[in-house]
Amino acid sequence: MVIGILRLTLHLPNNQSLKGKRQVVGGLVRRLRQRFGVAAAEVGELDRWQLAQLGVACVSADGAHADQVLASVLSFVERSAGDAVIADVATELIRL
Repeated sequence: MVIGILRLTLHLPNNQSLKGKRQVVGGLVRRLRQRFGVAAAEVGELDRWQLAQLGVACVSADGAHADQVLASVLSFVERSAGDAVIADVATELIRL
């Protein structure tokens, strides 16, 4: 069993409030869950208006498949995050 973890830090340069941040992040997390069947949540930078840290996880029998899913998630975020800029990316595969 392999657990794939992706941590993304997004910079939201045009955001002016926590409410605006929640709208962007909430919609993105919802789309990731629906489209890819992954677990996703905002995991850091909770009190900062223009930064959001997202955690995405998937479980697979194969490391290559988990890596492919996380790469697809990253590509989707790059295409659909609007004016958000990906500031940092970290991935990890945990084999159990």
